[in-house]
Amino acid sequence: MVLRDSPKISAETKKRVLKLAKRLGYRPDAKVAELMSYLSLSRRPHSEACIGVISFYDSARPWEKSLHLMQMYVGMTSRAAALGYRLEPIWLRAPGMTYRRICSILNARGIQGLLCFGSPRIDEVFPPEFNQYAVVTQGLSIKTPLHRVINDAYNDTLRVLDKVYQFGARRPGMVLSRYEDVRGGHANMSAYFGWCEQKLGTPLVIPVLRLDRVNEKQLLAWLKRHRPDVMIVVDVHDALADLISILRNEGAHCVPKETGVVVLSQDIQATGLSGLEENGGLMGEWAVELLVGRIMNRDYGIPVHPRIEMVEGQWVDGNSLAKQIN
Repeated sequence: MVLRDSPKISAETKKRVLKLAKRLGYRPDAKVAELMSYLSLSRRPHSEACIGVISFYDSARPWEKSLHLMQMYVGMTSRAAALGYRLEPIWLRAPGMTYRRICSILNARGIQGLLCFGSPRIDEVFPPEFNQYAVVTQGLSIKTPLHRVINDAYNDTLRVLDKVYQFGARRPGMVLSRYEDVRGGHANMSAYFGWCEQKLGTPLVIPVLRLDRVNEKQLLAWLKRHRPDVMIVVDVHDALADLISILRNEGAHCVPKETGVVVLSQDIQATGLSGLEENGGLMGEWAVELLVGRIMNRDYGIPVHPRIEMVEGQWVDGNSLAKQIN
């Protein structure tokens, strides 16, 4: 139990046992540890093979209101089932619910691991009451150092820039919401600046258009003034429909004919736009695999060295890259 860092053993006893193990040259046998983990799990009632699913959203099941989160939840459910687990959604902000009460529920149900969907707010702090569990979150909204799975925003941006360069673009411009910029750890903008300097010989060809929402007046003025040959849009706060409407209604008069549009977004299917779409399903699968590994290794609490798994997006062919939307 000491070698598994069991919280049931006192710090003094752990210190004595670890000192003795070191003196005896003890080394864990991976095969034996793997077998014992399997036997330990197989002896438990089936109902305890369960993973808790939590979030800091104001709704009990936020994935039911977001296609991207739903794809992630489906990926989690599928991979968990393949590994012998089921998912148990638990609403952190249910009326009258406290973190202490949630812990008692988790313990009663034999839940050792938690999958966190993150928070709509930036820099959410993870409750210390949950330090006794293995935790994996998605995205960067939880600022507490945790194991997490995120979309590979930096490399996705480089991939898009390389793609449009192959199409002949030499004046790429970027449209990026302030919210997405902060939530993505400034990865998209950093990749854009670095790529422009390395590929085009200048750190900034066209200033990034920073928008909180798609603003028709600002967007058309930026396009008319800087005349990018391709506009790279980083999911402007779920406003792709507004963007498409603006370009279709006003583009013939205000947007250069040769301007292409490429999107980096959570969901661009059926929009007619070209770009990279986040792979929510794979993110969900990887989150489960990472969490199950933590449970098997008895890796509970806030990690000293948090692991980050980055998932690349999937290219979606549309009709907006070679020329302006029509």
